[in-house]
Amino acid sequence: MQPIVDFVLELEKLKGVTRKVKPLGLDRYENSAEHSWQLAMFAISLARYTGAIVDVGRVIRLLLVHDVGEIDTGDRLFFAEGGWEERKAAEAAAAARIFGMLPENQGADLLALWHEFERGETAEARFARAVDRAMPVLLNLSNNGQSWKENGVSYERVVERISAPIRAGCPALWVYLETRLEEARRRALFGT
Repeated sequence: MQPIVDFVLELEKLKGVTRKVKPLGLDRYENSAEHSWQLAMFAISLARYTGAIVDVGRVIRLLLVHDVGEIDTGDRLFFAEGGWEERKAAEAAAAARIFGMLPENQGADLLALWHEFERGETAEARFARAVDRAMPVLLNLSNNGQSWKENGVSYERVVERISAPIRAGCPALWVYLETRLEEARRRALFGT
């Protein structure tokens, strides 16, 4: 029992990892634990629009483990340029450490899910990655471009970073977002 308790208490630290987007109606930034929970709920709600048959339970598990490495590395703005290989190596080491706290089979299963999300090769991983890429965009669209403006993120950079993974994982979501992003560009919601 103790390794499981230690693991769950280690996950508590995810609540202290600050992201770059503010929750709607709040002056503070969201944390990675809130983000993971919201993604799981978004995936449940959006699953019928994936265009593929997916195991929603598996998608939820992928979303719940995908940011665990941020306990050690912190969150980095998704639209930042450069340093991604080093960042992903550090997150992989962190995920191995944290999931390694669990009894062997449990930890290995969760680490395998983390790697599945990162590779994006299964229908479930592609859908999970689409949901993950879309949520900060939806928050920015609803917050008048808050983090895009604060971090100097252009329309072109947003489209470059999210269009392929969202198209691959949930084409209907991309159709929706493409129109909304164009409206946001006309409203000058992006940084320069």
